[in-house]
Amino acid sequence: MSRIAVVVWTILRVVAAVLVAGWAALHLRVLDRVIGLGLPEWLKPAGMVLLVVGGVVVLLCGGMLNTPGMIPTKFIVFGPFRYVRNPMSLGGVTMMFGLALFCRSISILLFSAILFLALHGIVVFWEESFLEQRYGESYLQYKDSVNRWLPTFRPRPDISHP
Repeated sequence: MSRIAVVVWTILRVVAAVLVAGWAALHLRVLDRVIGLGLPEWLKPAGMVLLVVGGVVVLLCGGMLNTPGMIPTKFIVFGPFRYVRNPMSLGGVTMMFGLALFCRSISILLFSAILFLALHGIVVFWEESFLEQRYGESYLQYKDSVNRWLPTFRPRPDISHP
């Protein structure tokens, strides 16, 4: 399979996962009546922006991470990973948060918070230790120079580039 076909196939899988997650989240809206709270109408445009930005980040990272031959032996930082350590997870949470604002749904907003906490737990208790074991000192330097969740919109001078 050609490299382009692999990237397209990966992006299609990411899109499918995002659509399933969005579909599931939209079914949470029935809980809005139980909760009895709603979000204001003026948040809808911000929700659309967050949906698009989060979606672009998720697709970009999905294409970058799941491409054969892209698993280096030394930890290398490129793309969104130069600005934040977990851009794909952050993009997914941003999308869910945007969906909550766009749909004016407090239940999807609560789901977004739970999703963030779950991803944070996975990152802190599993992923970071796995990456430390796999990449050693290069990952530890990366960890010290790039924030886990809050992007810094300037590349760090001490990060190696491919």
